[in-house]
Amino acid sequence: MTKTKSADAWVISVNMGYGHARAAYALKDLAHEHIIDANDYPGIPKRDKMLWGQSRKLYEAISRLKPLPLIGDLAFELLDRNQRIAPFYPKRDLSAPTAQVKQTFFMITKLGLCKHLIERLAQKPLPLVCTFFIPAFAAEFYDYPGDIYLTVCDADMSRAWVSMDPKKSRIKYFAPNGRVAERLRLYGVREENIFLTGFPLPKEIIGGPTGEMVKADLKMRLCNLDPNGVFTKKYQRTLNAELGINYCPEKSNRPLTLTFSVGGAGAQRNLAIQVVQSLKHKLGRGMLHLHLAAGTKKSAADYFTEKIRAMGLKKALGRNLFVDYYSDRPTYFHEFTKLLRRTDILWTKPSEMSFYTGVGLPIIMAPSIGSQEVFNRVWLKQVGGGITQGDPRYTDEWLFDWVASGGLARMAWNGYIEAPTHGAYRIESIITGEKVELDKVPMIV
Repeated sequence: MTKTKSADAWVISVNMGYGHARAAYALKDLAHEHIIDANDYPGIPKRDKMLWGQSRKLYEAISRLKPLPLIGDLAFELLDRNQRIAPFYPKRDLSAPTAQVKQTFFMITKLGLCKHLIERLAQKPLPLVCTFFIPAFAAEFYDYPGDIYLTVCDADMSRAWVSMDPKKSRIKYFAPNGRVAERLRLYGVREENIFLTGFPLPKEIIGGPTGEMVKADLKMRLCNLDPNGVFTKKYQRTLNAELGINYCPEKSNRPLTLTFSVGGAGAQRNLAIQVVQSLKHKLGRGMLHLHLAAGTKKSAADYFTEKIRAMGLKKALGRNLFVDYYSDRPTYFHEFTKLLRRTDILWTKPSEMSFYTGVGLPIIMAPSIGSQEVFNRVWLKQVGGGITQGDPRYTDEWLFDWVASGGLARMAWNGYIEAPTHGAYRIESIITGEKVELDKVPMIV
């Protein structure tokens, strides 16, 4: 879809971890001028910056403590309890505001959080698309004159994402899957304010409404993930029908590629090094490519480089072992998206990255951090696109067994078939009013 002036919207994210910003990045074509970080924009009042900064620093500090026994678990339990997602069953009325919702509204109504931002945006009342709930709540409280949309970034959601009085609220929600749509109903959100769209994935990894780029990448990925033909021979007729008769060339044009993605708080650094240690001999023999995606965390990149050199793998650096670091978030999202196209296996905690199984990426799940990631893990297993990691000390054994058996190829296919991919296109269609024919429907589960 070509971007036009009528397609402009205010796209509002927050600089807290990567999840909310990753969703906003996929909607960049909608953004008027650029994506705005509600907690870090030019002219932000000092009080707002302080309020945002306190919560961000606390979350990142405790996330880094999480892998530590006892103290890490205790610290994170205290933080996570306030935003925990209630059990879905038995189905019941969950519309009453929680303590976290009341706390959020205290900061908005009594401390003026986001008032400055909303008043500035109201001077040009474009549709407001938020990937975090606080700016959306503030927009409604301060009578923003345009439409207000909120994109949910996980496979389930806490009550914190819904306003004090959901039945009267005019905030419209983009649900990444059917469970979130059902959860919104339990929270009291009116049916006309719920849109089942799928999580917004970057257009440059999809390749248009028919997903031609996804199909081309999946063809190559299946070659690397099923070298013995265990999966592809069994489902040859199905693969031919979906991907074309020559779905797999005789030889892949690149080696098996594993990407280990470190979250925004950098909590998986030690796990990544355990993986490298286990794969040391295979990396030394050039049997695979391994990318350690440090994102914008220079401390993580420096840590990886130091440990890799200490292992005696200096010669592999830049050859088939890569430490990927970027100084700013827009560059990181752009380059990481390109990397995913040539990635065969993604190893990450079950964050918003879980939705990337929709492009045919099998996901190895690191330990969860936070209640929402527990639910993401359940969803990813439900669609068949991911699996919990094995013992990282023996990665060189179980990882290659999973490849040889065709198991990871099956996960790639399941993710492609079962999970949504076209969220960005659906959201853009709703905002602009322009209809677009899409190749895949959003996930009902």
